[in-house]
Amino acid sequence: MSQQSQEQYQFISAILTQHIGAGTNIDDLQFFYGGNFNLAVRVKTGSAEYFIKWTQGEHKGLFETEAKNLQLIQKTGAIDVPSVLGVGTLDEKEYLMMDCIQSAEKSADYWSDFGGKLAHLHQQQASKGHGLDYDNFLGAAKQENAWQADGVQFFIQNRLKKQVDTAIYHRKISAEMEEKFNALYEKLPQLIPNESSALLHGDLWSGNAMVNAQGEITLVDPCCYYGLREAELAFTTMFGGFPKEFYEAYHRTFPIEKDFHQRIPLYNLYPLMVHVNLFGEGYLPAVSKILTSY
Repeated sequence: MSQQSQEQYQFISAILTQHIGAGTNIDDLQFFYGGNFNLAVRVKTGSAEYFIKWTQGEHKGLFETEAKNLQLIQKTGAIDVPSVLGVGTLDEKEYLMMDCIQSAEKSADYWSDFGGKLAHLHQQQASKGHGLDYDNFLGAAKQENAWQADGVQFFIQNRLKKQVDTAIYHRKISAEMEEKFNALYEKLPQLIPNESSALLHGDLWSGNAMVNAQGEITLVDPCCYYGLREAELAFTTMFGGFPKEFYEAYHRTFPIEKDFHQRIPLYNLYPLMVHVNLFGEGYLPAVSKILTSY
């Protein structure tokens, strides 16, 4: 075993000792690379399996807030997420330990079941309005969740404007594009429904939708907040979307206002601007096309 492998093994063993107990034997490790953490591992110990991921000092608070997000969704009972088994800092590395999702084939009604469960999650509201009691992360982007009574203003101030300001600061967009955003802010209250807040997963695309041992949905990597639920449904279309059964089941359970499809580009300005700030100007043509349409 190389020195690096030995250090990783000792690190993982120390986490298991902290949260499972001393003398836990590791039978197998499967490492994963990528995403917004440096490393993750699937750990097998006897009959149990765990999933642990950790950072190397970047994005401080990332896993602490992710643990809160998972627990927030889990408390609703609306939709499955992995149970949090431990979160903390060890050797200057922040880590998150969870149950490992055992996967199976999708059930026959997987997509309709998923759509109905997401609708139930969105029926969870906050008396404070739109926001959350703590900030969190969308990928590696800090997501500020200061409460606002008005959902459209929350979307403008806490979502679009934060990303536009970041892009201006780093000279990723022009002053002309900033002016187009400013003009759009004036129009948005007439363009999107100002609904009551809904508890959102916050990063809902196919990569964060897993099939569990029962062939049903388990969501991972949430960046929750209470916001406009149409923003979440729009986000699901960013990378190909889900089958129509998902959207039909959602609408049966918690109907959305007509002409939603026309509003999808407006909501997706937020994740697009996050991508501009994280990954570069290659996403600007899509942003420009939406702004020109309004």
